[in-house]
Amino acid sequence: MAKQIITVIKGDGIGPSIIDSALEILNAAGCDFEYEFVDAGLTALENTGELLPQATIDAIAKNKITLKGPLTTPVGEGFTSINVTLRKKFNLYANVRPVVSFEGTKARYEDIDIITVRENTQGMYSGLGQVVSEDGSEAEAMSKITREGAQKIAVFAYELARRENRKKVTIVHKANILKSTSGLFLKVAREVAALYPDIETAEMIVDAACMKLVMTPEEFDVIVTTNLFGDILSDLCAGLVGGLGMAPGANIGEDAAIFEAVHGSAPDIAGKNLANPTSVILASIQMLEHLGMGDTAERIRNAVADVIKTGDRTTRDLGGNHGTTDFTQAVIERL
Repeated sequence: MAKQIITVIKGDGIGPSIIDSALEILNAAGCDFEYEFVDAGLTALENTGELLPQATIDAIAKNKITLKGPLTTPVGEGFTSINVTLRKKFNLYANVRPVVSFEGTKARYEDIDIITVRENTQGMYSGLGQVVSEDGSEAEAMSKITREGAQKIAVFAYELARRENRKKVTIVHKANILKSTSGLFLKVAREVAALYPDIETAEMIVDAACMKLVMTPEEFDVIVTTNLFGDILSDLCAGLVGGLGMAPGANIGEDAAIFEAVHGSAPDIAGKNLANPTSVILASIQMLEHLGMGDTAERIRNAVADVIKTGDRTTRDLGGNHGTTDFTQAVIERL
């Protein structure tokens, strides 16, 4: 059988060191992958003059599965977010952000287990109709939701819930105010919900959802929502389990999937062997599950959980005083 080839984008800042950590752990767990390394972000800009070179796009299209570190999009006009570009180019319509409590972190809660499923290509982030008046006194942008887009993400969320034996999907919206866009999203999500009578459905206005996530997070299981709300809620959920260092993300389309650390490139600690690689290790676990390698994913998750629980060679943000390589070694020993 041909080996699974994974496109690997190491990324900027701490990206290379945390990606190396994840790859070492995948290899130690017996994953027999081949890796094709390509560049994007500042590294690519320096080497090729482009943030997202054609060779990188070709590799993602060819191999279909990508693991990527954090990328830096230079601030300023003329540079489009690389992540947004990738989502559009490959129609990665579903953004999946699971958060799970790990014992031993400095998180405020103990048994969080929530998956945010965010529509990834429409709404306020579609970049449509962005205009600033010549005198700089007015700005406008357009939000666009399609029935097809809303239906695809709702079906994705319910199918995910069913596959993972989840009990409940909460549709998060703002249809009371945004009657057209959020209204359409809610209407279509309700239609989809009716096809899954085995799964409990709740509906919640986004501001109430933010409050409830902080006060009674145990009410949530799977959240499905639009692009802007999903971006905000998924970071709020990460905060429940100890921050972005504990939160992976997947961008999934019909022909390609990109698994990533969701935090930034942290240039201030790059090259200092200080970064916590957990986010990208968890992203690689998501990748294994996507590839149907659930047993291997579980072994790695248990090893990471044990390292964090025992505080054995953890990084500073986890209350330890060790670096990326020590943490990685501790996980590998448990495998």
